[in-house]
Amino acid sequence: MDFEFSPRTAALADTLRVFLDEHVYPAEAVYDAQLASGANPHEQAPVMRELQATARKLGLWNLFMTHGDRGAGLTNLEYAPLAELLGRSLLGNEATNCSAPDTGNMEILALYGTPDQQATWLEPLLTGEIRSAFAMTEPDVASSDARNITSTIRRDGAEYVLNGRKWYTSGILDPDCELVIFIGKSDPEGPTYRQQSMILVPADAPGVEVLRDLPMFGYRDRLGHGEVQFTDVRVPAANMLGAEGDGFAIAQGRLGPGRMHYAMRAIGMAERALELLCRRASTRVAFGEPLAKRGVVREWIARSRIEIDQIRLLTFKAAWLMDTGGNAAARSEVAAIKVAAMETAHTVVNRAVQTFGAAGVSDDTVLSRLFAITRALQIADGPSEVHLRTIARLELEAYQP
Repeated sequence: MDFEFSPRTAALADTLRVFLDEHVYPAEAVYDAQLASGANPHEQAPVMRELQATARKLGLWNLFMTHGDRGAGLTNLEYAPLAELLGRSLLGNEATNCSAPDTGNMEILALYGTPDQQATWLEPLLTGEIRSAFAMTEPDVASSDARNITSTIRRDGAEYVLNGRKWYTSGILDPDCELVIFIGKSDPEGPTYRQQSMILVPADAPGVEVLRDLPMFGYRDRLGHGEVQFTDVRVPAANMLGAEGDGFAIAQGRLGPGRMHYAMRAIGMAERALELLCRRASTRVAFGEPLAKRGVVREWIARSRIEIDQIRLLTFKAAWLMDTGGNAAARSEVAAIKVAAMETAHTVVNRAVQTFGAAGVSDDTVLSRLFAITRALQIADGPSEVHLRTIARLELEAYQP
């Protein structure tokens, strides 16, 4: 068992730390101010363009892509520590073209896209020229069970016709969003896991209507979380991703690596929250002494360190299993890190908020935003209860007669 980073990861991590310290952290306040002063709150902030240009020069671009020769050539285990570093800032992932939903969309295009689909959509996504969205979740059904999806994909000659309502379609309000990957039922009477298909939809296709931008705990992301109505949207049959009926399998392949990315980013969020907690506790005086001398605060710090290190090791194990045995071999571990990382990150952020007091719930620190994100991520990409169900089922299989 070797806990050393690979030489490639170690070198990139050193470069990434400098990038964060010298460019990303100082840009956070500038980014927020530029978005607040702009006419369109979903328009890319100029400072982000600058960060992206710097990241490309430093070789910190598409680090997530483990398929083929389009990314940095890293394994999941090599990328995991870098994803943690990126998670320390809300700007880190976008600055390096490693942000959802584009990451998952690029991965499935790399795995399942035809050469024409890859030339049209994947290449400009990899260069950062365009953005994309993923339309899966629906407001009227429990979408954590993809079998419930009611949106339809109907063949009509050389085209498919799409109908349905989606929501929390992240990224759809970005003016640079040109692609929506839509999942719906193409064969409602077929075998349970062959009813769904995925299809590529131009964001400006007639019949695609963004009804509203949905907040998360009052926060509205720059990319937007759209509620979107698809009404008789027509796309060429060549836009089908894979074959008809492949949608469920593709979705599972997309969500596995995405959950690992989420987990490592959550660890980065937790590490930043712990750092803020320690700095605040060391300098804030109450009742005659620094908060850091209070037993309860010391316990928060100690437990936070233990819990963060535990989920980091579990996430490394999941990444290693994905690399050595494939996503199926890591199914239980991937489910586990999705639960444990989000819960731990939220707990650590909550402790930091409590240490900061009123400042912790204000917008003067990043903590309130991290609090909202780490809570929302216990629902995104499948709620914790669904993953716990998976873990229990896999655990019990060994005990079946």
